[in-house]
Amino acid sequence: MVAALQPMVTSPHPLATKAGADVLQRGGTAAEAAVAMGAVLTVVMPHFCGLGGDAVWLLADRDGWSTTLMGIGQAPAVLPDLPDALPLRGPGAMLTTACAVDSWDHALRLSAARWGGTMTPDALLAAALTLARDGYRPGASQRFWLDFRAADWPDWPGFAEQFATGGDDLLRQPQLAEILSLLIRDGLRSIYDGPAAQRIAQGLGHAGAALTAADLAATRCREAQPLAQPYRDLTLLAPPPPTQGVTTLAIMGILDRLPMPSDPAARTHLLVEAVKQAFLDRDQIADPDHADVDPLAMLAAPRLDAKAAAISTGRALAWPQTFKHGDTVFFAATDAKGCCASVLQSTYFDWGSGCVIGDTGIIWHNRGASFSTSSGHPNAIVPGKRPFYTLNPGIALRHGMPHLLYGTQGADGQPQTLAVLLTALIDLGLKPAEALAQPRFLLGRTFSDSRDSLKIEESLGSAVISTLTVLGHETAALPALSPIFGCAGAIHIDVTGSSGAHDPRGEGTAL
Repeated sequence: MVAALQPMVTSPHPLATKAGADVLQRGGTAAEAAVAMGAVLTVVMPHFCGLGGDAVWLLADRDGWSTTLMGIGQAPAVLPDLPDALPLRGPGAMLTTACAVDSWDHALRLSAARWGGTMTPDALLAAALTLARDGYRPGASQRFWLDFRAADWPDWPGFAEQFATGGDDLLRQPQLAEILSLLIRDGLRSIYDGPAAQRIAQGLGHAGAALTAADLAATRCREAQPLAQPYRDLTLLAPPPPTQGVTTLAIMGILDRLPMPSDPAARTHLLVEAVKQAFLDRDQIADPDHADVDPLAMLAAPRLDAKAAAISTGRALAWPQTFKHGDTVFFAATDAKGCCASVLQSTYFDWGSGCVIGDTGIIWHNRGASFSTSSGHPNAIVPGKRPFYTLNPGIALRHGMPHLLYGTQGADGQPQTLAVLLTALIDLGLKPAEALAQPRFLLGRTFSDSRDSLKIEESLGSAVISTLTVLGHETAALPALSPIFGCAGAIHIDVTGSSGAHDPRGEGTAL
């Protein structure tokens, strides 16, 4: 009989972490703990995720089984008249359905079938329902993004009535609590084809969105085989297209062909240049049901060999990519049997589309804004298509069993942060808390700097930053532990126990 392992959860909010830990203490599975955390996060981090958003999962266990859950909504069956540039906020940005809740349902069915899970939605959503009904005090992250968008949100439909609370007041969301109650009463799928769906469809129609009740009913989470890439003595798993998981794996595959320098400037330069080489292929990523995309070709050994050989240790490559930004939440769980869930949940931009849907209390996401309106582009919007997706949670296997769970917030920054995090965990041998505190970089534009520069946390040191400038990087130093660099999380698992942490750039915890 296999000895029990140490259960652990991590999430970006203490209330969500507690909900997940409580599930594990009651004997629940990793997937059940993740659903409980995901539900609480939709209530207490509405600026980053919600019932009106999507989710991508990686699941794995010690028997060698793994899968991805692609909880990604699709474009409407009938497209509206679209401008050349898709709107980033408002009703016109609500161009895909929301699939997070169906991913919860799918995860629970797999949990029951494979891992013996027995917990029901009423138990797993109870903490979220209580927080929505009775209220919670918004954290620093939510207050920051409310203040950051203060000039915008007065024009967002229904937003001020729900979120413009003052000071340390409790934020209560009674309409959201009603929807959660309906999901507990009628089942999770009822958000797509039950009374909850009727209220959502009415709200979408009233707001002027193109999505209909039929589009909601057609929404389905899809199961897919993870992509895999060797790195040192591990195998890294990532979700397939339309996510950018292949980009993260390409970065790590390039780095696997090169020695990791001990010098911080040389190491940072190598990571940055590997990111650039992998990003050169990123515009090929799209919904494989609607575009010719071959992730295995992008990860083919000769292609990665060539990209590794193209890196110059003495000169930086120009950065040609268009910046995309977004926000999300990463959470993960491992249970006493070593079953694991690594999850990202998102409404794309902070506060998504900005639109609160009817009387539901749900903010709808704006992930459809990442489509292209160019008919020849692989990511061109067509009816029923899923957009290019930045979410890519990861699991690293050692000898076929889960060893690391990891993921991060940050859209374009996700593969960049994961390169720093994984090399710190694997090459430098750091513990999760130490690896998450390592200085990071971010290529491209941000809210605070419109240049396509290399943003670096100043804790890397002025001498290192000066060396990178000499190598040809257009550098810009930002404060240490700035939220601009995303909030990541990680859990390390081995026979001696589990250790985990969430990012010091946020409020997250691990238990």
